[in-house]
Order: sequence, then structure tokens, then C-alpha cells
Amino acid sequence: MTARIVVLRGSPDELVDRIRAVRAHGDVPLVGDDRWPAAQWSAVRELADVATVPDGAAWAALTSGTSGAPRVVLRTAASWERSFATVSELLTDRTATGWTATGRAATDRTTTPEQLIMLPAPPASSLTLFSLAHALAGGPRPVFPDGRGAAEATMFHGTPHALRTMLDSGALPRLRTALVGGSHLDARLRADAESRGVRVVSYYGAAELSFVALDEGRGLRAFPGVEIDVRDGELWVRSPFTALGYLGRPGPLRTDAAWRSVGDVATVDDGVLTLRGRGDDAILTASATVIPGEVETGLRMFPGVADAVVFGIPTGGIGALVAAMVEVDADASAPSAHRLRSLAATRFAPAHRPRVWFAGRLPRTASGKPARAEIRRRVVAGEVTRLA
Repeated sequence: MTARIVVLRGSPDELVDRIRAVRAHGDVPLVGDDRWPAAQWSAVRELADVATVPDGAAWAALTSGTSGAPRVVLRTAASWERSFATVSELLTDRTATGWTATGRAATDRTTTPEQLIMLPAPPASSLTLFSLAHALAGGPRPVFPDGRGAAEATMFHGTPHALRTMLDSGALPRLRTALVGGSHLDARLRADAESRGVRVVSYYGAAELSFVALDEGRGLRAFPGVEIDVRDGELWVRSPFTALGYLGRPGPLRTDAAWRSVGDVATVDDGVLTLRGRGDDAILTASATVIPGEVETGLRMFPGVADAVVFGIPTGGIGALVAAMVEVDADASAPSAHRLRSLAATRFAPAHRPRVWFAGRLPRTASGKPARAEIRRRVVAGEVTRLA
């Protein structure tokens, strides 16, 4: 019998059992977001009803990245299951009873209490859906903000923005390990978490690729079982964790024999991977090509800047002006455009310096990533104040 896509909605606690039931029936769960408008629910359900599900598909995850409409990524059960053992080891508190001095799990865990993992992103995000799949296979039991057992969680899987929110609120007093993905992890956030006794493991991945590289404090290095290669500045991976493809509409995933790429720009130096952003976000300005991720990394180092997004504003004659929207630290005031330009002049080549500046709270996707397309839309619509 051909598998069906079953679209689910509801509270996170209810969804765990409903996902289990759909999987047991041999169908593919696709979790929606209760914050969607009715039109989006209708579009997703229509796609699920008419699209052909390929053989072997077991999970359907939604992804919009930071600049596009949602896509549905299909993957096999094994593509996630093969990484569960590594993720379990990364998440475990290695200072607790049950771990040997070498960092390997001891065989006797009869005294180990139930492990709870905080999942702050909605279940519709591939990041959270992975952890739900892990839980169904014997991984740590998921808990959610404002849900039962939230304060007892010793593990965390979410975005940097969510980790910052939870640390500042004191919502996770027993937190010991944080697995952080979805967007850039600021060094200051890692240091703050570690000062509170939280071991931080950040990673780079994508809904289409799953885990690609890990950073335990020494830079991003290939996730166990993954090979990475940079071709003409673009990252390609060979991995047992990649997805089958998309349901219905196409997406950025490209294939070259056993290798896959979603178009991220990167470099590798002595085994350390540095991401420069998504190639299709490049800004063409005058005679230069500006990769937003490279400028954003520099902007986050400015005093008082908590996060930043760089984008292009179409301008006749030169292609686009480089623009930036910054989100300032909670205890800082918005800097002036003059101050930001002065700082940019000390760090960036002329073509890479933002010419137009905005400040405010960055809109984010459901999983906590800065929503580049929404930021650009608000700027074009005049809904964001330009810094003088």
C-alpha cells in the first residue's frame, strides 16, 4: 500500500502520540504550525493530498530557510536514525554518574534518571521534529516551554535565540547540555552558557542535509560519518543523513553522484568549516559580489549588537545597495548610523560596508532564525525606521 502524507496539528504533547500512530500505520507525518493562516493550512493539505510519496519516505519536514516560502522535505527513517547514537552521546551530561573518565557511556545506567530535553521551537520545525523522532526511538523525552517537566530538563535542542531567552529567564535551572543549531552561535552566548555550567555543542546543518558539522568550542568540524568538500566556494557533503528530496515543488538541494549541496558558500581550513552564507543571497553591488553572512559575522562583533541581517536594496545603476538591520543587546541603546559606519570602515572593504542602516527586533522564523525575506519586505514597505 502506498504511504500517505498525514498533516497534523495540535499541542506538542498531543503530537508525540499522534506522530507515533501515523508512523505505526506506515504513513508519513507532516506537522503544521498552529500560527499559520487558514490559506497556508489549505495549501499544505492540498499538496499532501495530490503529491506522490516516494518509496521509503518516513518523515516530512517543513523548511523555509530564511528567505523563501515553505517547502516539504522528505526523508527515510534511516536518514535520521543513523545519527541518533552520536546525538545521544553529545547530549549526555558527561560529568554525571554513568560516564567513564574517557567520556564514553558506562554500560550500567540503572541509576540514571529519565532524561528530559527542552524543545522550544514549534514541532513543525525540522529541528524539533528530529528530536521527536529520536524520542520515539528511545531518545530523551521531549518537554516544551510552559509544559509539564520543563524546569526539570537537563538538555536543550534549539536555536541560539531560544537558548539566550531561556538562559536570561532562568527557565532551565538544571540545564547541563545544549545542542544549538539553526543559525549563528555568538561566542558571547557560548561563554555565558558555559559560565553557568552548560556544555554547548553547536552545529551546522540543513533540513535537506541533517547534521553536517559540529563545534564543541574548536570550530566546526565534520559530523561523524559526513565528508565535506568545497568546490568553487560552494559546500558539498557526502553523508548517510541526507533527505530524499522534496514533495511537489522543487528546492535548492542538488546532487552529484553521492554528493549533495544546498548552495551554501564556505571555506575549509585545517578541517575547520567556515560558513559564508547561502550563495543565492549574494548581493551584486557595482562591480562586487557581497556574501551577507560574511558581513553579518563582522557586525555581530560590534559593541552592543546582538544580531544582524544584511541584504540588498535594488538601486538603479549599481544593482543593489548593501543594507543592514541590527538588533541591539537588551541593555544597550540603538547606535547611530554614523557610529555604525565608522565601525564598518575599520572592518570591511568599501564594497562590503552597509550603506543603509536599520535597527529593531529582528523578525524570526518559527524555529528562531532571522527571517531575511520578511526583514527585506518590511524595509521596502517602510515599516522599519532607518537610522539617521
